[in-house]
Amino acid sequence: MWGRTKWVADRFDRTRAIKLIRGRASINRPPTPDPDEEPEKELTLQEMINIKERKGDNIAHRAMRASINRPPTPDPDEEPEKELTLQEMINIKLIESGEKEKLMELLRERLIECGWRDEMKALCRAYARKKGRNNVTVDDLVHVITPKGRASVPDSVKAELLQRIRSFLTSVPL
Repeated sequence: MWGRTKWVADRFDRTRAIKLIRGRASINRPPTPDPDEEPEKELTLQEMINIKERKGDNIAHRAMRASINRPPTPDPDEEPEKELTLQEMINIKLIESGEKEKLMELLRERLIECGWRDEMKALCRAYARKKGRNNVTVDDLVHVITPKGRASVPDSVKAELLQRIRSFLTSVPL
């Protein structure tokens, strides 16, 4: 066992590692002394890393080149905590209290009552007929119908929802 360990230690000594990095030696064949070559000076670890990076063998360097379009991941330690905006605080309070679900249900009911939902369904069907059933995707429908849908919500429904949100905000401290 000692002989094998000694052989491995001899095979991968410091000068051998330097030659491997510089590309002058192979792992499989023993080093051949070059009579014209000057004895190599001892390199520090940093110098060995620099040599390897210049050759393009650094794995991190290759990974950086592969991900050149991706922004760096921010460190959680470096990034200061952002304060919540008023809209985010209101949204959190609505969700925690369960009021958001109630408002969504009220909106659904009012839109069905006023015929808005049937109107949107008819617009979607007309668009699908115009483009052909097999040529329409959900994304296409959303892109085309959303502006029309938002514009056609009745003002009475918007006013009722706004009033409910205001009454909620007066009852809950932010």
